[in-house]
Amino acid sequence: MKKSTFAIFLIMLISLAACTPSESSKTDIKIVASTTLVGDVVSQIGGDHIQLTVLFPVGADPHTFEPRPQDVAAISEARVIFLNGLELEHSLESILDSNATGSIVEVSEGVEVLPFKGNLHEGETESDHAVGDPHTWMDPNLVMIWVNNIETALSELDPDNATDYAANAQTYLAELTDLDAWIQTEVDKIPVEARKLVTDHENLGYFIHRYNFTLVGLVVDSLSTGASPSAQDLSALEDAIKEQNVKAIFIGATVNPNLTEQVVKDTGTKLITINTESLGEKGSDTATYIDFMKKLVTAVVDGLQ
Repeated sequence: MKKSTFAIFLIMLISLAACTPSESSKTDIKIVASTTLVGDVVSQIGGDHIQLTVLFPVGADPHTFEPRPQDVAAISEARVIFLNGLELEHSLESILDSNATGSIVEVSEGVEVLPFKGNLHEGETESDHAVGDPHTWMDPNLVMIWVNNIETALSELDPDNATDYAANAQTYLAELTDLDAWIQTEVDKIPVEARKLVTDHENLGYFIHRYNFTLVGLVVDSLSTGASPSAQDLSALEDAIKEQNVKAIFIGATVNPNLTEQVVKDTGTKLITINTESLGEKGSDTATYIDFMKKLVTAVVDGLQ
């Protein structure tokens, strides 16, 4: 082959390589999700068509998270920002107002929101909880609403791949239906009269509502992990635990256990730690939303038997 012919051939190869879709070019639609839970569901629908950044790190408490400089950059570049909504991401509001150029989608839009039932604590006002309970992921049926909202947003942004988003959504909706059935089967192992829960704060409301549990009390009678109960609050909780023969107290992995440990000591109950606000690391037994729910339900069922 002549040098000139070889040179032309080489240029053609380079040009073809440049035009061949690479892994990165398949994921050039920049998307942001706030929490690991929202991020996992977004990834199930978006697949290889999106480049996803999750703002809150694994193990972060969304009630107390403080945004970092890299969060500002991710938000400013995102075509869509998916939030849980219902004021869960209150700490992001100023950054979103100043830097978001893409659309903002609250995945809980359309959920029948449970009202906040707790007491107000120092520094809190009625408006802090006016929107209701944000922990909508505690019922897989409500995550199905997330899926529909995510599919709609991605399909509007990227209509060329709308068929893929729809197919991914249908596949995941079937998995969520199976998850709901599995949870009901597991919960049925506990008699209804024994389905009594005490948690660190008001975070299992949708789970309680869906699967017919009774909330006996809260260590921190609030939606927020940052509130502080009074001695009178704790005394009343301990009395209720003893009177109703509650077997276990469930505390989120992101919550300081000191208060709960004292209640456990005073009442002779079991202390069980569960993931409630965040998925686990990749490869862990809570790395996906479905795994997260299965572990949580197993812990609840085992703890109350």
